[in-house]
Amino acid sequence: MSLLFSPYNLGDLTLSNRVVMAPMTRARAETTIPDDLTVLYYQQRASAGLIISEGVPVSLQGRGYLFNPGLYTQEQAEGWKNVTAAVHERGGKIFAQLWHVGRVSHTTLQPNGGAPVSASDKQAANSMAYAYDEDGQAGPIQASKPRALSVDEIKNIKSDFVQAAALAVEAGFDGVEIHGANGYLFEQFINPNVNDRTDEYGGSIQNRIKILLETVDQVSAEIGAAKVGVRISPFGRLFDMAAFEDEAETWVSVASELEKRAIAYVHLSDQLTIGAERMPEGFAKSFRQSYTGTLIAAGGFDRESAEAALESGELDLTAFGRPFISNPDLVERMKHGWPLATPDRATFYGNSGKKGYVDYPLYSPA
Repeated sequence: MSLLFSPYNLGDLTLSNRVVMAPMTRARAETTIPDDLTVLYYQQRASAGLIISEGVPVSLQGRGYLFNPGLYTQEQAEGWKNVTAAVHERGGKIFAQLWHVGRVSHTTLQPNGGAPVSASDKQAANSMAYAYDEDGQAGPIQASKPRALSVDEIKNIKSDFVQAAALAVEAGFDGVEIHGANGYLFEQFINPNVNDRTDEYGGSIQNRIKILLETVDQVSAEIGAAKVGVRISPFGRLFDMAAFEDEAETWVSVASELEKRAIAYVHLSDQLTIGAERMPEGFAKSFRQSYTGTLIAAGGFDRESAEAALESGELDLTAFGRPFISNPDLVERMKHGWPLATPDRATFYGNSGKKGYVDYPLYSPA
């Protein structure tokens, strides 16, 4: 029997297969509250063994893109209740990806027009937020210069993640994924090219990974470690994340620390499909030696490569992103060898209405 389509026990959850729908920003929630189209979008894709939602900002400060549904108000949680109920009705499971973008933001998105926040005041070169330009038009715009967070403000951010996790459980999510990948806030602390702090959150590896681990611990204390996943992107280069000297050692240290915490899973984001470099050859195996829990990876899988990764024991679950955009029935298509539809890149982000969002048809075999 194919491992890809076999059940998998993720803590107390039984996933119907080992296909994960990866988190994908779609920027469709004009009011930041999930609406009927959000419900339909996720319901259509509920045959995935596990859905990880698009990045969900934990606060106004955590936003870097317009039109993302959040999880920092009761109204947003009520909107997500409709999404999770629809997914569960189809037999699916869904985690909320909790997100703070840090410096990859713009003053027009921030409370009172303030500067975005980060580990330091270093601006992300050639990095675009999705915000308002000087004419009030929505679109990609260079991320603003950030300011460095104080230690007290770091405490507030951890509290924002805890509150968002509690709202996620209230909204019916089966768990949460803490977004520590792709050049956003936690990675800005981890990377010493951005983090030039001299306090307890800067300098050594243990200090630089501290905010991520403390957030994991506090969220786990709130909702249970078995409901907490973490996404990271070792050797990631998005949003001006440059290479650094102890990079491999840093990520293996993260693996070792997460191993101690018995969380639901670790999700590796390989950035090849989004225009960056692939993780170094053999790194996943060394990561696996330090972290023995459930391991997911995303990065351009098809059925054959996903099967191979599962058969080798390198991964427990495999995540698919863009194929799910244009193939709401991706699991069925792969299982039966049916052809895959090609997504329309022009409608990936920020378009209103159904086009390119919920209007991709199911496959009908002749």
